[in-house]
Amino acid sequence: MSITYRGETFSGYNKPKRTPDHPTKSHVVLAKVGDTIKMIRFGEQGASTAGKPKSDESDRMKKKRKSFKARHAKNIARGKLSAAYWANKVKW
Repeated sequence: MSITYRGETFSGYNKPKRTPDHPTKSHVVLAKVGDTIKMIRFGEQGASTAGKPKSDESDRMKKKRKSFKARHAKNIARGKLSAAYWANKVKW
């Protein structure tokens, strides 16, 4: 199942993909909640984010991850139609 939305092709709803050719945002997702469909670009291109937690992760990265989640907690809680939700899920 392939979905084309505003010139961008997606493998399905709520499935983020990288956008290496976009000048500012690193990922895009076609979010769907109920009948609402929204294309959301998120993540800074080239940013060194913490990524997924690793067993040998440094204290600095743990603090960086914790700070991001605390700073954006309200926006993350807004759900799938917010960029913060997807950045938290994919990049942090």
